[in-house]
Amino acid sequence: MTRQPGAASNTASRSGWRTGTICALLRTAAVSLAATWVATPASAQQIAAETSTSYQHALAAGYKALTLCEGIFAAGRSEAQIAGVELRGIYPEYDAIVPRLRATVDRSRRTVTVPFGADLPPRRADWRPRVGCVLAPIGQPARPGSVRPADAKTPLGPDPRNWPLGDAGIAPRPSPALAATIQRAFDRTSFGKGETIGVIVMRDGKIIGERYADGFGPFVPNRTWSVAKSIAGTLTGIAVRDLRIDPKRPASVPEWRAPGDPRQSITLDNLLRMSSGLHSDHYGNRTDALYFGGTTVTEQATAWPIEVKPGTRFRYANNDILLAIRAIRGAFNDDARYATWPTSQLFAPLGMAHTTAGTDWRGNFMLSSQVWTTARDLARLGQFWLQDGVWQGKRLLPAGWMRYMTTPAGPQPPSGPGYGATLWLFGPGQQLPAGSYSAQGNRGQYVMVVPSERLVVVRRGEDPGTARFDIARFTADVIRDLGPSPVITRQSP
Repeated sequence: MTRQPGAASNTASRSGWRTGTICALLRTAAVSLAATWVATPASAQQIAAETSTSYQHALAAGYKALTLCEGIFAAGRSEAQIAGVELRGIYPEYDAIVPRLRATVDRSRRTVTVPFGADLPPRRADWRPRVGCVLAPIGQPARPGSVRPADAKTPLGPDPRNWPLGDAGIAPRPSPALAATIQRAFDRTSFGKGETIGVIVMRDGKIIGERYADGFGPFVPNRTWSVAKSIAGTLTGIAVRDLRIDPKRPASVPEWRAPGDPRQSITLDNLLRMSSGLHSDHYGNRTDALYFGGTTVTEQATAWPIEVKPGTRFRYANNDILLAIRAIRGAFNDDARYATWPTSQLFAPLGMAHTTAGTDWRGNFMLSSQVWTTARDLARLGQFWLQDGVWQGKRLLPAGWMRYMTTPAGPQPPSGPGYGATLWLFGPGQQLPAGSYSAQGNRGQYVMVVPSERLVVVRRGEDPGTARFDIARFTADVIRDLGPSPVITRQSP
């Protein structure tokens, strides 16, 4: 074929136009796509931020409602006192939000409500006998007539019975050296920057030192946080006795009973020792949806999948203890009996009259954190542990259960104190006598037991933010002040 003059140049011109157009289109598409790549994450972040802010406001409102409810109705503290101590230096997500939320306190119905947004009802906490304040789930409206005034007197005063069942006959006379050490526990310097609200030192079952911060006292309960886990371990021992549960057998969690569920291999022992192998969203004490959102144990704690083989990894997690107590509820198969279990089987026999174990709104005990109690009640509990689960001459825990709770088995924390079955294990590595152990919780809650010294040390705190209290060093100083433990000789019967 013969080309016309200029045809080649025309063809080249058309080709160049096509190429230029295509390149321009590609550049436009690239710019558009790049803009999409930039815009999409920004939009997603904006949506996530809006959602997160809304949810965080709901959780912050729940935190405030629950804390005010317990502080006002169980502890007799004012809203201003609680705002200045218990609601100060809390989790960063809520610390700036909580002061801006206005609470309404209905003293006749013992209810606290906290609005958090225009579209949903206020968060609500209702005080109830035996379990304290119960937090309603996000979005649950108040139903007329559904909340009745509580029929129990609060706050409670002293029990007229003699110590340890009651509060009569306590006359602490500490040595000057011990008094000075206890005083230093409140100076926010000697043992850390935490805010101490109460200290008890007890030897041979007798209180030999006791002090409280302003606004607190021997009958003012506050939240135990994770000290509740050790209470859960104690109550589990009672359930083992009564229900003939074998901790080495698979935990009886009803939600795991479907054929083929791999979580059926998780034992009660795995749960008590933080070695379930389950995944969880946070390491440690963050189960905010349960604690502040009103989500139930059966909705969330039972839903996590296995991540590693049970019994092969130590991972401190609230869910493990929540699941252990859920398994015990399943073993009871009697909700009325389960509902009275902590009070009737532990708190009342020990004289822990100022202690309540909280539940979610469907009646599941939240014994990973949700217990409110006093320093004296925790001293009673520590003495009970020291006496191997025997109280007033009666064995309440199965023989050997305290040895079980204080014996390390399986995987351990990578550093620091060891872990038994809901109790932390101390010794020479922490400059304390071998065999020492402790219950401990967020914001500086400690019950330290030193069997060789026949000693129980309780420190209650409301440590804000990152402040910490050195319970090991404080206990070591107490031991130093008391001097050598006198030897008790027992006469032959």
